[in-house]
Amino acid sequence: MSTPAFLQRLKTAQRCLFGTWVKLPTLETLELLANAGFDFVTIDTEHAPLSLESTYKLIAHAQGLGMSALVRTPDQASNDIQRLLDSGADGLLVPRVRSAPEARHAVSRMLFSPGGQRGLGITSRAGRWGLKPLDEYLEDGNERVLRCVQLEDRSVLEEVEAVLDVEGVNAAFLGMGDLQLTSGLPASHSELQALVDRLLSACRVRQIPCGAAAQDAAAALRSAARGFSFVLVSNDATLFGKAAASLGDELRRGGSV
Repeated sequence: MSTPAFLQRLKTAQRCLFGTWVKLPTLETLELLANAGFDFVTIDTEHAPLSLESTYKLIAHAQGLGMSALVRTPDQASNDIQRLLDSGADGLLVPRVRSAPEARHAVSRMLFSPGGQRGLGITSRAGRWGLKPLDEYLEDGNERVLRCVQLEDRSVLEEVEAVLDVEGVNAAFLGMGDLQLTSGLPASHSELQALVDRLLSACRVRQIPCGAAAQDAAAALRSAARGFSFVLVSNDATLFGKAAASLGDELRRGGSV
């Protein structure tokens, strides 16, 4: 892997890091994202039909292009957590974490014994196919992997301090879309905005990076100014779709002149 671990980049960066969701299993689009200057990508196995093999290739290729590679797991019970970490992912986002016990269960599968349940797999890509020294491999897994809980329910944000205090949790991610669904309130509502402030404050006190998603550059920059450490802007499929739609509209308008 040619870039420092994402967690290390977050700790040393003097600015917010910007990325995008990856839903397409194509290496060419990753190259275009790297050329566009994105700091990282998050490969979305929750809301895209990506196989483990294609996810593995996306991780390796993104890192080879100088971007960090996170993966959002399909759910908390995913059987692929071990293999995604063995594939060398810089970190995992676990969706729909609703309580401290759920956070504890999720991160325990990302930590080696005795602190967790992750098995030794030094002959994987994460272990440089058996060439990485064992102590370095264990240190990378326990100290440099981003273990991010995605908080999307109003109830969990009302007890966010307990969730962030779970041993092994070293990042949080705000799921505003589902937060609106579970609360029945718009994102702009003062109650939700107060919960966002509480999340950011709790992360800041614990020196834990906090991420968010944004639909466009303007929203991403507002999130950065508010204190989010990393922001995902749109996604590869939507970026292509909007560009294609805009071109199509121009052509149709031109043809009607």
